[in-house]
Order: sequence, then C-alpha cells, then structure tokens
Amino acid sequence: MRGRRLLAEADVVIADRLGPRDLLAELPPHVEVIDAAKIPYGRFMAQEAINNALIEHAVQGKSVVRLKGGDPYVFGRGMEELQALAEAGIPCTVVPGISSSISVPGAAGIPVTHRGVAHEFTVVSGHVAPDDERSLVDWPSLAKLTGTLVVLMGVDKIGKIAETLVAHGKSPDTPVALVQEGTTAAQRRVDATLATVAETVVAQEVRPPPSSSSARSSP
Repeated sequence: MRGRRLLAEADVVIADRLGPRDLLAELPPHVEVIDAAKIPYGRFMAQEAINNALIEHAVQGKSVVRLKGGDPYVFGRGMEELQALAEAGIPCTVVPGISSSISVPGAAGIPVTHRGVAHEFTVVSGHVAPDDERSLVDWPSLAKLTGTLVVLMGVDKIGKIAETLVAHGKSPDTPVALVQEGTTAAQRRVDATLATVAETVVAQEVRPPPSSSSARSSP
C-alpha cells in the first residue's frame, strides 16, 4: 500500500522490465514513465546510467519512483542505487518488496520450508556457472545442505549447476522444479530431478524471461 501511495505521488517513474508494469496504466497522464532498459548509456555502464537518471530528475525537484520487481535488495541492485543517491545528497525511501525467491515457489505450490522436511532455504544467483572464476557461490557446501535451494537466473546454467551439486554429494534423484515467468499469466512449472533437469530444460523449452530491446543484461 505504501508503494502504491508513493507511485500515485510520482512525477517520474523509472521502471524495470521485470517490475509490476501493470501499475503504470494507473498513473495520471502527466507522469513521465522511463523504461530503465531503454535509457541511453553510451560509454557508461547501464547501472550507472540508471543512477544518473534518478539523480538528474530528483535534483530538478521532481518526485521520482524507481519501480522494481520483487525485493530491490535481492539481486536487484537496490543498494547500488541507494548509495548513488546518498552520495548525491538526495534523500529516498525504500519500500521492501516480496522476493521472487519466496513468492514464485509459493505461487507454484512449493513452500520453501515445511515442518519435518525443510528447516532452511538458501537463495543463490545462477547467472554465473559454478566453474566460472567469477562465481562467489560455495557450491560444494550447498550440496551438503538438506533444505530448499532456490536458484535465481539459473536457466542457462542449470545443467552445470546440477552436475556440480551431484558431484559434491547431492542425490541425482533430488527433485527440481523449474518455474518460468512466475506470478504472471504465462507462469508454468516443469518438474525434473538433478539427473534429468538439463535435458528437461531443453525438451520443455524452458527459457528465461523475454529479453528487452536493450543489449544490456538485467539482474
């Protein structure tokens, strides 16, 4: 409710491609809506360009809303934007969202914890493969956990992820649920195991969310 109130008071809305874009239709005609994926950034990194856009509109005295999906602090680069605003001396308010790591499994009928089954859940980014030197995830340790493992942005790397978990002790029969475009009208769930998930992704044509027209990657 707080988010909707602030959105209703906005002069400028900078919206993510994966955010709740249906809310944009409720805005008055005078509100300027900027698609974050289409901000020209030239020699700047895309995130830096978004930070600059937030600052430029705010220093003009406008009420600016950065509309993101899920929780902005869970792989949403929310802190990077907050730091940029703080360095520019611009006050801002953060309205927490519900992370897709919890909401999407729930929407697909999967509790991330359940009495007698899972006493913990772990959320990791899957956009970098386990054998990539840039990976910060301790996959061998994750293979030893008994709770639910939620992998975000992992469709393209799911085969290598499953292989790594099995190599470090996870049972090949461990169930896996693939949820595509969760909480949207296009949501679908495909079930597999660690042993079959790589081939299932291909056979069932499970894909990441549609790419934006921009060439940049998105969190």
